[in-house]
Amino acid sequence: MAQRLTLAVSRTAEVIRRSGIWDLALVAVAYLLYRTVRGFVAGRADEATAHALHLVRLEQRLGMFWEARMQAWVISSETLIKLFNAFYVYGHFPLIVATGLWLFFFHRPRYVLFRNAFLISGAIGLVVFALFPLAPPRLLSWPYGMVDTLAVFSNINYNTQTGAFVNHYAAMPSLHCAWNLLLSIAIFSTARNLLARTLAVAMPVTMGFSVIVTGNHFILDVWVGVAVGLIGLVVALVLEKYGWRIWQRVVPIRPGRVFEAGV
Repeated sequence: MAQRLTLAVSRTAEVIRRSGIWDLALVAVAYLLYRTVRGFVAGRADEATAHALHLVRLEQRLGMFWEARMQAWVISSETLIKLFNAFYVYGHFPLIVATGLWLFFFHRPRYVLFRNAFLISGAIGLVVFALFPLAPPRLLSWPYGMVDTLAVFSNINYNTQTGAFVNHYAAMPSLHCAWNLLLSIAIFSTARNLLARTLAVAMPVTMGFSVIVTGNHFILDVWVGVAVGLIGLVVALVLEKYGWRIWQRVVPIRPGRVFEAGV
């Protein structure tokens, strides 16, 4: 009886894993955590603004407070700014979904690796968002503030059109950059098409520029985002290589029992 139950549980777990139900559950949990953190920082506008001003002063001391200058390079061209607006929007969640589906159906091992990297980097981001809320340049006043190009040129309202998915005080780290870098690595390391791999190389640079010229992130947000993405990938690689050994230490399984269960 115990063997049959174990076998049934094993088969059910395999169906859940292969069908994507498990991944949908992970996404749902991640979104609930995001909403929790978003609510936690919603009333901390003054703290987030103070943090942003401290960051501005740090960038000034480092000689890298170039955000307004970078936006000025492109804002005179409505075509250019709309292109960067579009990449900021469509190079994030839509591209994540498209790449995730491609990996899930055609390159499952790579999918698992990068899914874990996304979840780990996202978890790091949530901790930082909760402990260090940071207002983006678009919410600062002159002389440190910048034009909100998504609102001005693309008529995107953060409060009504994307409110459920926007934390206004989550500029540090830039998960746009962290996750776009992971997408770039996933596409480059998996695709064999030269055009796809070339576009993959260009993606992180374009996203890094986009998040700045749209007024959504500081330069340091971008670099910290890159670091968070790479940390997520390194931890995911370690789990891929040593995860089973770690799990065996936590839940020891005798080989005989595994075969008896038909796993």
